[in-house]
Amino acid sequence: MLEAVTSYGTWIWHAFFGVPGSQNDITVLGCSPLFNRLKEGKTPQLDYYIIGRQCNMGYYLADDIYPKWATLVQAIPNPRNDVKKLFTLHQKAYRKDVERAFGILQARWKIISKPAKGWSRENLNSIMMSCIILHNMIVEDKQDGYIDGESDDDQEDTNRSRRARAKIYDGPNLPFNLRTGSISINEYMRRYKMIRSRATNNYLQQDLVTHLWAKRSME
Repeated sequence: MLEAVTSYGTWIWHAFFGVPGSQNDITVLGCSPLFNRLKEGKTPQLDYYIIGRQCNMGYYLADDIYPKWATLVQAIPNPRNDVKKLFTLHQKAYRKDVERAFGILQARWKIISKPAKGWSRENLNSIMMSCIILHNMIVEDKQDGYIDGESDDDQEDTNRSRRARAKIYDGPNLPFNLRTGSISINEYMRRYKMIRSRATNNYLQQDLVTHLWAKRSME
């Protein structure tokens, strides 16, 4: 099983491969490094607003089968008005990016679309991760706007841009234990409950629906 997070350009930002066979699309979330690092307070600090409501966790677009977590946003089943239909249309369209990335991986490297029972789990993991790294290298090479050499004139602007990007990766200001290097169990459980908050999921979805409709009305 491959768990992946990808963007519109099919750049794969996160990949988790080699989950035991007893896992499925839902239970894999319990051992996903993506959410484990969020619970441990080791992910970038995010602060943004959606129609005036402050949010401090990123979210991912997912299928309806996934649980109602604060970090997942599903499409609205059976939308009954134009506002909800618009949101569901956009949500499903953007969610296709990860499926498109899977399709590109299989098209570029036939080895990952063939039967794999003869391979060991370690070899399968090495094959998959190698294909993902090569895929990202190809995507990066084709992207426009990246800097290939710098001049003295734009050196200052480039450094300022890099500082701005680096700031995104600042970690949350949490009290870590100096001996263990981890947060307290109380802070861990607080973040655990925060991630699995169904109420936050509902608020986030409603805010995104309202924001998308308002944006369309202004166009």
